[in-house]
Amino acid sequence: MNENPRSTISAFIVCCNEERQIRRCLESVAWCDEIIIVDSGSTDKTLDICREFTSKITHKEWQGYVKQKRFALEQCLCDWVLNVDADEEVSGELKEEILTILERDQRGERSAVNGYLLNRVVFFLERWWRKGGWHPEYRLRLCRRSATTWGGEDPHEKASVTGGTAKCKSELHHYSFTDLTDYMRRMNTLSSNATHTLLNKGVRPSLIAITLRPLARFFKFYVTRRGYREGTAGLIVAVIEAISVFLKYAKVWEAVKVRSDDARDMK
Repeated sequence: MNENPRSTISAFIVCCNEERQIRRCLESVAWCDEIIIVDSGSTDKTLDICREFTSKITHKEWQGYVKQKRFALEQCLCDWVLNVDADEEVSGELKEEILTILERDQRGERSAVNGYLLNRVVFFLERWWRKGGWHPEYRLRLCRRSATTWGGEDPHEKASVTGGTAKCKSELHHYSFTDLTDYMRRMNTLSSNATHTLLNKGVRPSLIAITLRPLARFFKFYVTRRGYREGTAGLIVAVIEAISVFLKYAKVWEAVKVRSDDARDMK
């Protein structure tokens, strides 16, 4: 018999070819009442690892971050949902904090709060980034299922809840990049996804966007978020973040130029 009755919780993860990291993620949510996996076609050992933790595994062709997580949310059956990515880990302190929230929810305490923002802390270049750049970064990842929808714009999906929200004090660990090469590769992919979103919204290229937005990103990471406190590492991250923004708008320019050239050639 459970000595501390609590509301139930589903953890859901969308993934594809994550054998390198997903075990750490799954181990950190093994205490949840159910684990939902939505895989978009893994060809490595990802699914073998997932089967050690859950039988609730669904294949769904990749349709973008928003639609993939929206589908995963629909598979959840418990009172609350916890979304974690394959490269994330629920810290021991965060686990205990969430369990306390669920126990209080069962007792009817804080019933107006339907979502909790988790403080995601990045591990990169052999350090936790608690002093600048990505910090602080709060994401709405713990939500009452009945009050939650998933939206946003690719690649920046996000949960939306009706009712109040609060912040958890403990950390969600994020092992986002293995090294600088992986960082640059991911930035290239994410900038391409963001470019498609901008084009679909009718955004057109401008010299101001291509020049000033990257500078603004550098200033935010290095000065406003005080990335300079991380020394050379802080400078490197701020520069790469600026490059990612530059790529996004440069790719918009390229796409519009190609369309314009194609239309001219057809005349």
